[in-house]
Amino acid sequence: MSLDIGGKLLLLGAGKMGGAMLEGWLKLGLDPKLVAAMDPHPPADTAALLSRAGVAVNPDLAAFGAPAVVLLAIKPQMMGEALPAVAAGVVASTLVISIMAGKTIAGIAALLPPGTAIVRAMPNTPAAVGRGITVAVPNAAVTTAQRAAADALLRSTGAVEWIEDEGLIDAVTAVSGSGPAYVFHLVEALAEAGVAAGLPADLAMRLARETVAGSGELLHRSDQPAAVLRQNVTSPGGTTAAALAVLMAEGGLTPLMQRAVAAAKTRAGELAG
Repeated sequence: MSLDIGGKLLLLGAGKMGGAMLEGWLKLGLDPKLVAAMDPHPPADTAALLSRAGVAVNPDLAAFGAPAVVLLAIKPQMMGEALPAVAAGVVASTLVISIMAGKTIAGIAALLPPGTAIVRAMPNTPAAVGRGITVAVPNAAVTTAQRAAADALLRSTGAVEWIEDEGLIDAVTAVSGSGPAYVFHLVEALAEAGVAAGLPADLAMRLARETVAGSGELLHRSDQPAAVLRQNVTSPGGTTAAALAVLMAEGGLTPLMQRAVAAAKTRAGELAG
């Protein structure tokens, strides 16, 4: 079954995230003849994908015609320069989806025709391997059909959650948008702890990487809560219980993570203006 969004798609920005999404769409059967990508310097892997699939790159937008969907995957600081160039092609039936960090629906709408349907979305980097999660919020102009099209496009790289309150996006950014970095740092910290315990550095890193990756996959496949999975590993009076007594003590991992997420949320608000 092919991915049908009811018309043409214009991808503005074909960097790593834009390229990952495009790859997902093509795998789901989106007709490459209906897609155009605007990017002066796409990365080599994305450029190869564009060429291999036969996707038009930097076409004349007037000749391309009015798109059903415009997906904004450019860097936030490029919005003021890049968006007016495509605004002329946005018609009443066009849906604009933005994955630009920090840019509000109001800020995007100011550069587009009045009444444009806009979905603001926050993906994360595991989208590159089809295991991301995206949180999306629509404005009032988005129709049921447009929301379904946005959901299908965003779901090509992983799970999708919808919210109605754009004010939650800063917290989303702090948890899932920035969250992969927290997990990668956990790997670093666990490996360093292994070295401190006497393991060779390369072995400690392999153990840390595979433990975190494997635990994530177990969590993904299981329908049990994370707390139950934790308890399943923890024998009373055993080694895991001794470690968790440190991690779960007052001032341990939970309040540390709360401070980290709060700092990220505050910064997200500052960047959004």
